[in-house]
Amino acid sequence: MAFLRSVSKLRSRLGQQSSLRDSVRWLQTQTSSDLDLHSQLKELIPEQQERLKKLKAEHGKVQLGNITVDMVIGGMRGMTGLLWETSLLDPDEGIRFRGLSIPECQKVLPAAKPGGEPLPEGLLWLLLTGKVPSKEQVDALSSELRSRAKVPDYVFKAIDALPVGAHPMTQFTTGVMALQVKSEFSKAYDKGIPKSKYWEPTYEDSLSLIAQVPVVASYVYRRIYKDGKIIPVDDSLDYGANFAHLLGFDDHKMQELMRLYVTIHSDHEGGNVSAHTGHLVASALSDPYLSFAAALNGLAGPLHGLANQEVLLWIKSVVDECGENITTEQLKDYIWKTLNSGKVVPGFGHGVLRKTDPRYTCQREFALKHMPDDPLFQLVSKLYDVVPPILTELGKVKNPWPNVDAHSGVLLNHFGLTEARYFTVLFGVSRSIGIGSQLIWDRALGLPLERPKSVTMESLESYCKKAAS
Repeated sequence: MAFLRSVSKLRSRLGQQSSLRDSVRWLQTQTSSDLDLHSQLKELIPEQQERLKKLKAEHGKVQLGNITVDMVIGGMRGMTGLLWETSLLDPDEGIRFRGLSIPECQKVLPAAKPGGEPLPEGLLWLLLTGKVPSKEQVDALSSELRSRAKVPDYVFKAIDALPVGAHPMTQFTTGVMALQVKSEFSKAYDKGIPKSKYWEPTYEDSLSLIAQVPVVASYVYRRIYKDGKIIPVDDSLDYGANFAHLLGFDDHKMQELMRLYVTIHSDHEGGNVSAHTGHLVASALSDPYLSFAAALNGLAGPLHGLANQEVLLWIKSVVDECGENITTEQLKDYIWKTLNSGKVVPGFGHGVLRKTDPRYTCQREFALKHMPDDPLFQLVSKLYDVVPPILTELGKVKNPWPNVDAHSGVLLNHFGLTEARYFTVLFGVSRSIGIGSQLIWDRALGLPLERPKSVTMESLESYCKKAAS
């Protein structure tokens, strides 16, 4: 199958947008009537295996850049060292999922209703196949995920063994670890399975994991905040709407928000802490449950996924001290107060991006459409005007613009999900789609154990002295 043969059809769906014509590489619209995702992958994998072999044989010795001491001691920033097929992050454009930007995904991926937000199942199909699915294929995948969503009782018992006051991410990760008991990859590996077949039980685990995490996550939420009153899965709802329903929110706007939230948080190339951790652990042939649990522990860090809870708490602290009708001058003073105390303004800046995060932009558009008069949204809008110039004046920030976390908490808060400590769990559920998709391709492409070289300060000093002489 030639991946580019249907690009012209995709272009017509986007109204001949030049940006998409320039960006699409390995992508085609879904023209097959086959509704089974597994069979689609089975057809695609041999071609991509050959593609990787050719890339290695013909260009394996091509240099991708120089490694500096700054990179080694600076968190490997700017260092290219990881293959991640499902998405690519450009410093200026933001994230592209299989070549498609977020606005393009909003246009071409199937929605629950005309003009609505994209269904996360459609993005899952796109990440795995490189193809834009039909609505029928998305509906079939949605049905399959619901059929995989049953969670054994011992998972809930494992969570119940923890104090109710334990952090939601601790409880969520515990539940994911308990799910590992039924890992198909682990069973297949113990029995003996050819390396060429590793991707198939990985596929089974990954799809089951993606299906089950909303149930586990909602159990944690209801246990902590709603007296343990659990809501069953609704077989009439899609993935995002069902997640909102399981949490206890049946407002159609909240369902739309959850579809958007899960979609835009699903993947952000492979270098971020959670994605890289999942890939690293899986490279040791740990199954998807173990790998994703490790990724969640990385996501729980204040410098990664925990930041979304910090943003809402900080915004509320602004309101508590200055009131909802805060003036621009009062806001500037509060921001300088935050910075001068040695803290950061949460929700601004990014390790790769150098412009406003498009995930922030699409959330802003959602707010303008559904909640333009919300006081906290209006404060977020004011922060967008005030914070970047101050951070630029400070001179220590490469990117003074808002990221995805600057907006998500305010949206959730508006529709009643006010418990900021829980927000990172929502991020984790979303990230299962991106990490799970890439793990399947890791095994399909036979990617090896990750083992970079480390050095000591003494060895760096010695190397630099020799280089200078």
